[in-house]
Amino acid sequence: MKNSTDISFEPVVGRYLNLPLLGKPQRLYIEEAGSGIPLLCLHTAGADSRQYRALMNDPELLEQFRIIAFDLPWHGKSSPPAGWQNEPYKLTSKDYVSVILAVADALQLDKPLVMGCSIGGRIVLHLALEHPERFRGLIGLQSGAHVDPYYDLEWLHRPDVHGGEVCAGIVSGLVGPQSPVEHRWETLWHYMQGGPGVFKGDLYFYTVDGDMRDRVAQIDTSKCPLWLLTGEYDYSCTPQDTEFLGKSIQGADWQIMKGMGHFPMSEDPQRFLQYLKPVLAKARSM
Repeated sequence: MKNSTDISFEPVVGRYLNLPLLGKPQRLYIEEAGSGIPLLCLHTAGADSRQYRALMNDPELLEQFRIIAFDLPWHGKSSPPAGWQNEPYKLTSKDYVSVILAVADALQLDKPLVMGCSIGGRIVLHLALEHPERFRGLIGLQSGAHVDPYYDLEWLHRPDVHGGEVCAGIVSGLVGPQSPVEHRWETLWHYMQGGPGVFKGDLYFYTVDGDMRDRVAQIDTSKCPLWLLTGEYDYSCTPQDTEFLGKSIQGADWQIMKGMGHFPMSEDPQRFLQYLKPVLAKARSM
């Protein structure tokens, strides 16, 4: 029989939120832990809220922040709406912003912090430009204004290949080489479990519809602080992409994270927290 010290519940609580999104009823899966300033976390393309598991188990953060993460429709435990089989999934910037604002309203979050990675890091820029008054601050992980596809996106949704393994294979090179093996493979497992065509549909926003290059200089950080953190080994959102944002957006606070790749919160959470906690301390003091 196992010792009782080997058995424990984590502080993370998951539940489903029923609400209308994008003209259809949706059943959205949400996890949260902690109390204090709300911190709404946005997962990467093709993945889900499990990427923030380490933040939701950090005792120091949970004393100060109510950490919330949700699975976008079609992702993780958020099933597609009824009739999904009759239409392809394709994420647009307008729909993405609409979902985030709707979730914040449904949870009655008063000026939350929002942190997003990859597509989440890109949509943070849209929020900073279009809705700065809604947020206490915005944190972009692996934020870039645009990226051109560097592989054939058709491989992400083909009947003659294993979609999940192809998705994981494509992103595997984006994980930092110093990331612990167990975290690397858990990050890739999330990609192996994605629904057919979902990663590809997210990349429509990332590579086409969400292009911000001609608008980022309009972001006013006096209305809402903006922090940018990017891993040095990322070739999807390169350090140079984030440097461009830092130099284009007056008042943006940006930093390159040594030894990290495209999925900092899941691939190497302890190293990531060393960069994130000073940012959260600044946000908390405002």
